[in-house]
Amino acid sequence: MDPQQLPVLPDDLRLVAVDMDGTLLDPDHRVPEQTWALLDGLAARGVVVAPASGRQYATLARLFGEHGEPMVFVAENGAYVVRAGAEVASTTIPRDAVVATTRLVRDLVAGGRDVGLVACGKASAYVERSDDPFLDECRRYYARLKVLDDLLAADDEWLKLAVFDFGPVAERTAPALEEVLPDLAVVVSGEHWVDAMHPTTNKGAALRRVQEVLGVTRAQTAAFGDYHNDLELLADADWSFAVANAHPDVRAAARFVVPSNADHGVQQVLAAWLATH
Repeated sequence: MDPQQLPVLPDDLRLVAVDMDGTLLDPDHRVPEQTWALLDGLAARGVVVAPASGRQYATLARLFGEHGEPMVFVAENGAYVVRAGAEVASTTIPRDAVVATTRLVRDLVAGGRDVGLVACGKASAYVERSDDPFLDECRRYYARLKVLDDLLAADDEWLKLAVFDFGPVAERTAPALEEVLPDLAVVVSGEHWVDAMHPTTNKGAALRRVQEVLGVTRAQTAAFGDYHNDLELLADADWSFAVANAHPDVRAAARFVVPSNADHGVQQVLAAWLATH
């Protein structure tokens, strides 16, 4: 896309909510180098950036380092919102859900399925599967990760349950999770991940809380995403963007479609705004 064809953000932009994997990050799940200067430029102009991710808060904070100080982090798909190291909002799920999901995943594994569970708490994330291929996938998203012999021995405030399937997660694992967790929201968040959360939890609800805390309107908010767990996020920003590599449902829901994460579409849009402000 030619820079002249990029959507023009509003002059009074105050908040940028952006998904991470598949959106802000490159295909290797890294922050493109030009992003750091853009983040500093937005902060200098009073624009708050809110990374909105299924990732753990500790992972997001570590990833952004000192650049994260002015940010608001929407972690765990909206279940945990943190600003300046302090909790802004959270939604939790009961221990019964952890028990039911742990037993389901154990049964699936016993039946030959290549799956694993991450139980996400405020203090840490917990797993009982300890092989390197599974842990490598988990560590990408969970900087604080404890491997336990028995996951049910963990004691925490539970935010989310994330199941990783080395096969396509939407075909079998997601429906199985929906069956044992009828009172929770079950959301496919990637080709191999499915999350279960409190039914009121989503990135959009978290974004509305951030807007309230900051005194920012929808018209002053831009949001970027690529997958189903970003749909509510896009719905709560007047300036909604899907990257070109986004799921078709997300592209259809967004107001604008911009270049893919491989082509740094988010960075192009933000750079164009900063060049004139």
